[in-house]
Amino acid sequence: MKTFSQSPTDPNFVQNPYPFYDLARQSGDVFWWSDYEMVCALSRSAVSEALRDKRMGREAPPEFAPKIADHVQPFYDVEAHSMLELEPPRHTRLRGLVLRAFTSRRIASLEPEIEALARDLLANLGPEPFDLLETFAQPLPVTVIARLLGVPDDKADDLLAWSNAMVAMYQARRTREIEDAAVKATLEFKTYLSDVIAEKRQSPQDDLVSSLIAAEEDGEKLSKDELMTTVILLLNAGHEATVHTMGNGVKAMLEAGVTEVTPTLVEEIMRFDPPLHMFTRWVYEDIEFHGAQLKRGDQVACLLGAANRDPVIYDSPNSFIPDRTAKAHTAFGGGIHFCVGAPLARLELLVGLRVLLEVMPNLRLVEPPEYADFYHFHGLKSLKVQN
Repeated sequence: MKTFSQSPTDPNFVQNPYPFYDLARQSGDVFWWSDYEMVCALSRSAVSEALRDKRMGREAPPEFAPKIADHVQPFYDVEAHSMLELEPPRHTRLRGLVLRAFTSRRIASLEPEIEALARDLLANLGPEPFDLLETFAQPLPVTVIARLLGVPDDKADDLLAWSNAMVAMYQARRTREIEDAAVKATLEFKTYLSDVIAEKRQSPQDDLVSSLIAAEEDGEKLSKDELMTTVILLLNAGHEATVHTMGNGVKAMLEAGVTEVTPTLVEEIMRFDPPLHMFTRWVYEDIEFHGAQLKRGDQVACLLGAANRDPVIYDSPNSFIPDRTAKAHTAFGGGIHFCVGAPLARLELLVGLRVLLEVMPNLRLVEPPEYADFYHFHGLKSLKVQN
């Protein structure tokens, strides 16, 4: 297993991490990333295996659990109930309860609402250049998930601000300022949700929060802490990744001259430039993994962005091919932590991008887009366009 060094905050890497992945790929399915001090899986085969191997998981073995500083404890008190950070049996119970509320029928029924919202957002944009992220890619998914949860539209800005502050905890350039902002957002978010949950308990509505309150499996319901964390997770995950995917996707579409949005195109957008590039797993027992000797307490980084450009799986992997024959990608993860919101994300992208090209058939870039410096996420700072 070879060792490679690459700062995740290096400007060239931030703008284009794929050449580094290609370089590391020459050594095989896995490599040692010295900046992270971690074994990294980068082939589709290795990433898919790591995501599904029950000898690895999201929860740290107790004796290796990182010490949490007092000033960030409120943030991690919420994370402690997140199904994204848990393993069976608790994960199984939480995910089962969420899936009872987050049904495919409920998601499919949102299509007319997503289309109407997309048209409303674009209707007020004139011929002047505008930032597509700020005016369209951000408000569309956050409003959809807020409505799905049963939160008023006028809270969307607060939800967006809280979510952005919390998700910032997972980037490479984390600072004390970012941590303090995340804790403040966490506490404000919890206070607001506590009131929402109390209101929904008294007067249930046809929304996801009411459904989560009512959801029951084998006589068990979500506790209040589990309920708040689940709503926060659904909101944060339900819009953050979609914003980046939409921004990255429109960039790729405009650069390639795409004129038609299809389900095939949506899959290629997610394969070509996904929003999440690194998803880590703890090792639970001593194992050999694609030639690497792993011990209990080690961590393995699944490089989703690299797996999506594996030349063993995809012809011309570094090319954006709108009508590429769809093959499974890892943008939504895999195994028991496969993204619960994948059907919603696909629907938002399909409908939102279709409306965008219909309303603005002459859309073009007016300045070169730049990616923001927050690896493990990979998304644009802004996307200045003009119709």
